[in-house]
Amino acid sequence: MAVLSKIRQRSVFLIIIIALALFSFVLSGIFSSNSPLFNKNVTDIGSVNDEPISREEFAQQVEYYRNNSNGKISQMQQVNSAWNSLVREKIYKTQLEKSGIVVGEQDVWNAIVNQIKAQNNPMFQNELGMFDEEKLKEYIANLKDSANDSDRAKAAWLGWVNYEKSIKSSLEQNTYNSLIRSGLNSTLKDGERKYFYENNNVDMKYVYVPFNSISDSLVKVSEDEIKQYIKEHAKDFEAEASRDIEFVNFVIKASKEDEEEIKNELASLINDKEEYSAAAKNTVNVTGFKNATDMKDFFVTNDSDTPFDDSFYTKNSLPKTLAESLFDKNIGEIYGPYKDKGYYKLSKITAVKQMPDSVKASHILISYAGSEVRDPSITMTQEEAKKVADSILKVVKADKTKFESIAKEMSVDKNSGAKGGDLGWFVYRSMVPEFRDFVFENKTGDIGVVKSRFGYHIIKIDGQKNEQRSVQIATFSRKIEASEKTENEIFQEAETFASEVSSGNNFEEKAKENKYVVIPVMNLKELDENISILGPQRQIVRWTFDKSTNENDVKRFDTDKGYAIVKLVKKHEKGLADRTGVVRKILMNKKKSELIAKRSSSENLDEIAKQNNTTVKTAKAVSNASPVLPGEGRFPEIVGVATGLEENKLVKNIEGERGIAFIMVTKKNTATPLGNYQSGKNAQERKLKNKNIQIYNAIKDNSEIEDNRATFY
Repeated sequence: MAVLSKIRQRSVFLIIIIALALFSFVLSGIFSSNSPLFNKNVTDIGSVNDEPISREEFAQQVEYYRNNSNGKISQMQQVNSAWNSLVREKIYKTQLEKSGIVVGEQDVWNAIVNQIKAQNNPMFQNELGMFDEEKLKEYIANLKDSANDSDRAKAAWLGWVNYEKSIKSSLEQNTYNSLIRSGLNSTLKDGERKYFYENNNVDMKYVYVPFNSISDSLVKVSEDEIKQYIKEHAKDFEAEASRDIEFVNFVIKASKEDEEEIKNELASLINDKEEYSAAAKNTVNVTGFKNATDMKDFFVTNDSDTPFDDSFYTKNSLPKTLAESLFDKNIGEIYGPYKDKGYYKLSKITAVKQMPDSVKASHILISYAGSEVRDPSITMTQEEAKKVADSILKVVKADKTKFESIAKEMSVDKNSGAKGGDLGWFVYRSMVPEFRDFVFENKTGDIGVVKSRFGYHIIKIDGQKNEQRSVQIATFSRKIEASEKTENEIFQEAETFASEVSSGNNFEEKAKENKYVVIPVMNLKELDENISILGPQRQIVRWTFDKSTNENDVKRFDTDKGYAIVKLVKKHEKGLADRTGVVRKILMNKKKSELIAKRSSSENLDEIAKQNNTTVKTAKAVSNASPVLPGEGRFPEIVGVATGLEENKLVKNIEGERGIAFIMVTKKNTATPLGNYQSGKNAQERKLKNKNIQIYNAIKDNSEIEDNRATFY
């Protein structure tokens, strides 16, 4: 509160400072080496097979995802969703053009008008209750004409444009995928092969020699061999640019003195008191929490950090602290100040009622354009939806038996609508407040209309259980947060550390000296957003990839909870990844394989076992469906070879992932033939046809994609 008061006193000064800071921020963005101003060749967000993704097109798609996310996803998540959507659209567009397939405007329109939501929408029906295309066309024209009238109208038009695009994209993708899948068929012979492949098995004797049975010290791998291997397998080791950083996190949190001051402030609000009023030029009586009757006004006047909650609670639904200390008390009794989940609180019983603990109800939901049921096919205005809801109410009040059929036909809530509107049994806090209050405060059999953020609900109360004491508790809160003094101290501490390590002091040593925790973060990618415990920190990622930022540079960043002093430890440019350890292991195993093969010179399995200081083992009924060697584990690569071998013939040096096998098949067991292999054929076809993701990924891997998102976001 002290901080807020000072801000009000210095408002003009702060406005000037904020303006200068914003101007500085804009200039720093303009003159950053990552700025589009210094990347004159970068004019588009990217391209797919030489078709550009323009900034305007991309911004529109980002705005669409922002409008539909309702603030639940970050900007970079919106950016990535927009990118993935546009890349997919353009990839399929290229393939369709090559295939000579065209999805035209008429195809898209036919798909739209055949949507069930459009067909059943009263807005698009004539006097006979039949779907009328002209009404839909008129609605779309009105959306377009009014797009510039307001932000809401613009969002509605953008939503419709993207709805059309999604219909077209879906048609294009389904058409292309269907074309591919039509060539992925299976025959009865394929089904037969599948059956025998999975069910034929062998009995065998074998010797298995794991690579780890040979000491690493017996094989040497040179750096030149590693480099040569990586060169020959370059595609397996490609890596995008990345950065390694480390940081010290300075969290702004309340001190013990801050907490005590907040607690005392709440205690001072309990009773009435006299204060001098500048407006009245006299002392006035200020009503305290104890005697306040208009709790909403008290919460607003005294700046509660949580709003007044007018819900009712049973004893079991209250937090344990309040259930034990306040539930059985009388109206007006107070508990607190007490500490709870980062707040100091005062609680008072303000009302008591007898209410059920659960209710069974049915509803018919009629939504309108702009409600939280985000569906572009919903076109009614709020006024029109209200008229429809009122007319339905009259019908079902006159004849309750019609409720179920109307719910199935007209309710926007399709899940309950399919069950005649039935929502089943639910508890008090399951529903939005308007719906909840109606069903818990009225009686079984009552029918009415309430409006919520989802639209208009025609509600029928079907049952109520366990009526009991319920209380309304007003809980006034003050968030436990740092004072201005504490904030200044933490800022100074962070600034001092940043200054010291920027002046040449060792980052790790200076942090250790001050007992700070250094947190490393490896392999940050250019489009990453989240950084360890700091959460979304796009500003830090952009800094690490700025051309003017060098290794060992240090910078202070403001975070949601304080400050982070960040050091850029290492730049990894795009190219071959440093996978020396992995490659060394691969090459060592190859050399161990050669050693095992060289010393296993005998043509007798028992002798080979002796040469490798192990024993001959047996395995029964080993198959491709069950590629298990007893006591060793799963070895599909070794068993796959074994099932194709001849009987009583020694086969040496079968290399697996973790060792070498020497095998002699003693008996081949052929599965009993089937009269029909249709089930195997069908299984193969299902496997082949369920390949939409693989189809897309294959096309994407063979497309030329340029991604400039990091330049703009």
